[in-house]
Amino acid sequence: MQTQTLDTFQVIADPSRRQMLMMLSKDSMTINSLAENFDMSRPAVSKHIKILCGSGFISIKDIGRERHCTLKQDGFDELQKFIDYFDKFWSSKLKKLETLLNNKSKKK
Repeated sequence: MQTQTLDTFQVIADPSRRQMLMMLSKDSMTINSLAENFDMSRPAVSKHIKILCGSGFISIKDIGRERHCTLKQDGFDELQKFIDYFDKFWSSKLKKLETLLNNKSKKK
């Protein structure tokens, strides 16, 4: 069976996965402690964790019998590149508008 790969935006589109990321931004958590915060089955939580891990948003480390989830930078890098692109795009547009308005006001 082939695992479906999701792009970064599909990964964060799910509200439960976004909530998991927010929770993990405070501290690393075990899969069981994450699962306690959701009204879904443990296998459903595990599926979300697997997606987050596979897309580089979290890492999982076995410590004794517990599996600890921790945020990773990798998944967020693609989001940041996308946001940076549009930051530059809009900054450029606003700069052109500012120049245009300044030139019009000087002509008056």
